[in-house]
Amino acid sequence: MAAINRDPLTAPHALRNDTVLAVLVAALSVVLALFVDDGRRPDALGWALLLVSHVPLVWRRRRPVPVLVAVVACVFPYHFLGYPHIAATQAAYVALYTVAVTGRPLRTVLVGIGVISLAVSVMLTISAHEALGLLKASGWVVAVLFCGADVRIYRQYVASIVERAERAERTREEEARRRVAEERLRIARDLHDLLAHSITLIGVQTSVAAHVLSADPERLDRESVAKALDDIAETCRSARGELRTTLEVLREHGSPDAPGPLPGLDGLPDLAEAARLAGARVEQTVRIRQAPPAVGAAAYRIVQEALTNAVRHAGPEPAVRVELDERQGALHLSVRDDGTGPAPDGTPGFGLVGMRERARSVGGTLDAGPRNGGGFEVTAVLPLTTTGERNG
Repeated sequence: MAAINRDPLTAPHALRNDTVLAVLVAALSVVLALFVDDGRRPDALGWALLLVSHVPLVWRRRRPVPVLVAVVACVFPYHFLGYPHIAATQAAYVALYTVAVTGRPLRTVLVGIGVISLAVSVMLTISAHEALGLLKASGWVVAVLFCGADVRIYRQYVASIVERAERAERTREEEARRRVAEERLRIARDLHDLLAHSITLIGVQTSVAAHVLSADPERLDRESVAKALDDIAETCRSARGELRTTLEVLREHGSPDAPGPLPGLDGLPDLAEAARLAGARVEQTVRIRQAPPAVGAAAYRIVQEALTNAVRHAGPEPAVRVELDERQGALHLSVRDDGTGPAPDGTPGFGLVGMRERARSVGGTLDAGPRNGGGFEVTAVLPLTTTGERNG
């Protein structure tokens, strides 16, 4: 089966194998010429024609049609001189098979018609009886050509199956690489949102504690200091838990201690409370109860990053308004503050880029920039018909 499936034009060791084949076919022809009595015993010329007709078979794969012509040029004089006919047919059959298995069907048909017509014409010069016998035996020529064409079609079928399998494998590999890249980008966005939010809150809360300690050392407000430190500890615990949830995707699927999905819309009150602890005056209005997991996670991260930016850049005790509602099959989100916004000459970060990527990941859009009346505003429209089920 391996020999049948292999393309003869690209098979390894073709010249060596064809040389061995030519020797074996020549040996068979010699045996037939010695022991089959269907003509006069070959003399020196007959043996020369018989053996020389097998030499072109060595190059049958490289030049199938010229090889067939060379074989026929030696075989026809052999038949014309009346030597044993069956002995000279083996090389012709191999050459015909090679033409059929390496060429198109049209060439195979033309070669078959040409060989049969030429053979019958030559035999007619000898006798009509010989020509009629050859015409009856031409069925073997048709059979050999049909066998070669059938093997060629079968090889093309096998090659197409192999090519489709290889293409499917490449497609699977490309899809796997694409999924890995998307997952890495998602994890990077999650880590940025989480760390930026948590570190900003911890920094603000630490500043509050430092201010309380240094404002009036003689009248230390222990309760305020303790509250500021408790807020820091709570922020650290929340960040640690969410960081673990984010990194769980790197573990083996099905881990028995794998936690649930990242927070969605139900986590927005916690974000508002954390921003209040950092000094912001947050008003939150949520007029939507449910959203697809991917949309809820994207909205959560956008609000988280927007609140983080407000706490970091809007100045002391900024007023922030968060609104989420459903209109025309989409989640409309806005986060507005009355602060000064980021410094124009500041180093740009990845916050706005991450928010836009999160909006695009669920088929939505996001705009961010200074407000006309002062402050900064982030608005997003996230469709609620998304089929993505990614956690955050």
